[in-house]
Amino acid sequence: MAVSLIGRRVSDRPLRRLPMLLVHLLLIGLGFLYLYPFLWVLASSFKSPGEFFEAGPSLIPAALRWDNYSDAWNIGHFSTYFLNTVIVAVSVTSLVILISSMAGFVLARTAVPGRTVILGGMVALMFLPGGYTIIPTFELVQKLGLLNTLWAVILVQAAGALVFNALLFLGYFLTIGREIEEAARVDGASFPRIYAQIMLPLARPMVATVALFQFMTNWNSFWIPLVFTLGNPSLRTLAVGMYAFVGENSTGWTAICAGAVMSILPILLVFFLLQRHFIEAVAGAIKG
Repeated sequence: MAVSLIGRRVSDRPLRRLPMLLVHLLLIGLGFLYLYPFLWVLASSFKSPGEFFEAGPSLIPAALRWDNYSDAWNIGHFSTYFLNTVIVAVSVTSLVILISSMAGFVLARTAVPGRTVILGGMVALMFLPGGYTIIPTFELVQKLGLLNTLWAVILVQAAGALVFNALLFLGYFLTIGREIEEAARVDGASFPRIYAQIMLPLARPMVATVALFQFMTNWNSFWIPLVFTLGNPSLRTLAVGMYAFVGENSTGWTAICAGAVMSILPILLVFFLLQRHFIEAVAGAIKG
C-alpha cells in the first residue's frame, strides 16, 4: 500500500510541473516579443541597404557590415552628437540631483513659511503640459542670449525636472529618523553640513534612482534639444541627429539602426551600474 502511494506521488510530479512549465514558456514567448524590436534593430544595423528591405523581419544578417557604424559615427556626425548628448545628460542629471535634493531636504526638515502653499504649487506644476510653456520659455532663453547653445538645453531640461524630483527627495528624507540629525547638531554640525555629509549619503538609493531616470530621460530627449538648437546643427543630440539620415529622396535606414544601437548602449550601461541602488530605493519605498 505504501509502495503504491509513493509511486502515485512520483507519477503525479510531472503533471504538477506542467502548469508551471506552460507559464514559463508563455513568459519566454512574451519576453521575446518584447525584445524583438531591439533585436531587429541590432540585426538591421549590420545589414546592407538592399538586405534591409529584402530580409524583412529576419534577425540574422547575411554578413556583418561594420561600415554602418563607421558611417553613422563619422559621416553622420554621431561623434559630435554623442559628445553633445553626454554633456547635456550628465550636466542636467547633476543639476537636478543637487538642486532637488537641497529643496527636498529644506522642505522636509525646516518650517518654511507657506510650506503648504509651496507644496500645493509644486504639485500643480506637475500637471501643467509642457506645450503651454515652450513659447514663454523660448522667449526667455532668447532674451538671455542662450539660444542655440547647449546651456539652453541644459537649463530648460533641468528646470522642468526639479519639481517632481524635489518631491521624491522630500518623501525620502521624511522617512529618515531625526535622531541622527539631532545628534549631529549636538556635535556642532551646521544645517548645510548635515545635508552634505549625513543626509545626502543616507539618500544614496534615491540619488541613484533620480540619476538613472534623469539620465535616461535626458539622453533620449528630442523636443527640447530640437527647439533650442535648431539654428546650430553642430549642437544636435543623438535623438535629433538621427533625423539627419532622413532625406527627401532616400533614408539611410541601416545607419539609423546603427545610430540607435549606439544611443541605447550607454543607457544600458548606466542601468546595470545603478540597478542595485534603484532596487534598494524601490524596496525602501514599499516597506515605508
